[in-house]
Amino acid sequence: MEGNEATDEVVHEPDPEFAAATNVRAFMDEYDIDDYDELIARTTEGIEGEPDSGVDWFWDEIVDYLDLEFDEPYETVRDDSEGPQFSDWYVGGELNVARNVVDRHAAVDSPNRNRVALIWEGEDGDVREYTFHELARESNRVANYLESAGIEVGDTVGLYMPMVPEVVPILYGCLKVGAVAVPIFSGFGTEATATRIADSECSVLFTADGFYRRGNEVRLKADADAAIEQAGHVEETVVYDRFGATPATGGSESESVGTDPVPWTPDRDRTYEEAVGTADPDYETKSLPADQESLLLYSSGTTGKPKGIVHTHAGALVQPAKEIHFGFDQKPHDRFFWVSDIGWMMGPWTLIGNHAFGGTVVMYEGAPDHPQPDRFWEMIDRHGITTFGISPTAIRALRKHGDEWVESHDLSSLRILGSTGEPWDPESWRWFHDAVGGGECPIINISGGTEIFGCFLMPMPDRPLKPCTLGGPGLGMHIDIVDETGASIRDTGERGYLVARDSCPSMTKSLWSGDERYLEEYWSTFEDLWDHGDFAQKDADGFWFLHGRADDALNVAGRKVGPAEIEGVLIDHEAVNQAAAVGVPDDTTGTAVVAYVVLEPDAEPSDDLAEELRALVGEEHGKPFRPREVLFVDEFPKTQSGKIIRRAIEAAYRGEDPGDLSSMENPEALEELKDAS
Repeated sequence: MEGNEATDEVVHEPDPEFAAATNVRAFMDEYDIDDYDELIARTTEGIEGEPDSGVDWFWDEIVDYLDLEFDEPYETVRDDSEGPQFSDWYVGGELNVARNVVDRHAAVDSPNRNRVALIWEGEDGDVREYTFHELARESNRVANYLESAGIEVGDTVGLYMPMVPEVVPILYGCLKVGAVAVPIFSGFGTEATATRIADSECSVLFTADGFYRRGNEVRLKADADAAIEQAGHVEETVVYDRFGATPATGGSESESVGTDPVPWTPDRDRTYEEAVGTADPDYETKSLPADQESLLLYSSGTTGKPKGIVHTHAGALVQPAKEIHFGFDQKPHDRFFWVSDIGWMMGPWTLIGNHAFGGTVVMYEGAPDHPQPDRFWEMIDRHGITTFGISPTAIRALRKHGDEWVESHDLSSLRILGSTGEPWDPESWRWFHDAVGGGECPIINISGGTEIFGCFLMPMPDRPLKPCTLGGPGLGMHIDIVDETGASIRDTGERGYLVARDSCPSMTKSLWSGDERYLEEYWSTFEDLWDHGDFAQKDADGFWFLHGRADDALNVAGRKVGPAEIEGVLIDHEAVNQAAAVGVPDDTTGTAVVAYVVLEPDAEPSDDLAEELRALVGEEHGKPFRPREVLFVDEFPKTQSGKIIRRAIEAAYRGEDPGDLSSMENPEALEELKDAS
């Protein structure tokens, strides 16, 4: 964050022995690459006079290097005759993600056959495991069921599922038959779910009676029914029994779970056990063209209509595999836990990236602080988790509870920490690094998005780190920082727009709604440059930082600043735990800053503190950016994945309709915001 001294010093220096043993160092040794700068240049923009360099060379080489299997070899790594917007990768090749992440590890002669692929923990304490052999059999049952339901290659299948272990074979079963899996966030209500069903036109929907959250039963089936009624298209619904009493045959209008009825439509609804549990556990996975659609992932839809983002089998395999192997240094003994939902990109990304190597994924159903604030630290200790990823907002909330919750558990199994979703503040980053990671684990802070099923920016684990940094470009990701004209300012130290100068295999094939919106959203700002919409900066030492979304920028008196920069100054104050800055209309400056803050437990709100915080921002960014008001609240409206819903905060201040808030976990926070405003 520009001008913030807390980010100017290197605070993480990797242990030399650890660094030497990383996967990225092995790659550098294999290809005689001397240093980090050469590594990035050789795998992205290319090195003049070096034919074995550049984006095409890297994405060709990495397939064999990572032992990713094509059923039919591709003829050429890329055809970009129609420009980077419509690059066709691995032309002529055939493969299937599911064969790479399930089948080959479950083979009779595979050393991974009886290895644990998934460790699942329910909020109520239940623990279940799937070996690769078991996962393959269940995925095959899903595939056979789908074919019996008339699903063919290219058909869409909805996954409106909680985080139960069956979501994994459901996802892989879809991929096996060549269906397009459509994950839908389990926290969505009727409107958001219906929008995605209507857009994708899925005829089969997997859902559940519900799930546990903060000790309560959250009902899902009624929302699914209402969404289907609104959207249409769904001809068969498969209902997973989480609560233990859904009937084996859906013969009545409603069946009891405890004292509450589960709504049932006999001609449409089938239990998971009836549909999948009785299916054949053997199936021959389909071999598909490299550009065959595999996933339809929807953006969060915070503004406007959600974007349906299309990924291929080739792209959805090679990108997460590359990132898990190099960025997260995947080793055979690792246990990888990323706090996410199957409905967001990080859910499928985690599964595919780890299972490509026969790795073990840990999955959790419920809230991070239930029944106590040490739930995650207890899980890391008990399951021997080695890689732990989480959002900065979630860490800020957990830090608020104090160090004693962390110190009461043995976290020495951790090797790597991860984060994504939003900018960090230095104090929380340091707490994550020191209190959780013991001062030794690198924080692989990544940024990319649903649109590329991966990351534009990610540190390598063998590199030093400054607080909040995203390291540099990911391998094979030719990115840049440009000004309003599209001219590169990457090496000037100035802040600009994060862009991609070339495509990658996982870049969205287009949008489900068609090419027009795809081109408008990503390729219309600059000629032949992908505009990712983030403010970025590379400092004098070569560390990259993000400053929030460019479209969230606060334009005060003709000068722009990202909300994250205002928030970073506020969070640096010892009394502040979390902060959110929004822009509101102002007659003098056009836009004025209003800041909401959540204080540390031992701090008290006061007019003096509010004035002190206003002055801090003014000192850091200049008087025009000093908040017009600083308002104190107990919590912010957040999604279940821990992201602050800033548009809801802005709408509360303005007294406007915030739009669809079906993903909000804590609606009561909105009322408090309105009162504070």
